[in-house]
Amino acid sequence: MDVRLLYFPGCPNWQETEQRLMQALAPAGLSHSVLTKQVVDTAEDADRLRFRGSPTVLVNGQDPFADANAPVGLSCRIFQTPDGLAGAPTVEQLVAVLR
Repeated sequence: MDVRLLYFPGCPNWQETEQRLMQALAPAGLSHSVLTKQVVDTAEDADRLRFRGSPTVLVNGQDPFADANAPVGLSCRIFQTPDGLAGAPTVEQLVAVLR
């Protein structure tokens, strides 16, 4: 399995997402070695990667939290969680998409 965290450095939420991903890997039966990080810092990269905001989690190349109506570009991303809108998915949401 390939788990990739795409982000841009100006986003305040990517580090929290990384921490939650690290917590979600073991319950999903995965090791930390499957996680890679990728900086997206140009509009060209955002277009090429279809980057819908930071942070973006890709599982085997697919964005499980994708909103097809969200614009592509260098912006912060919002996730729908059981507790409302947040800057990062919950650990439980991440475990579910990693299984």
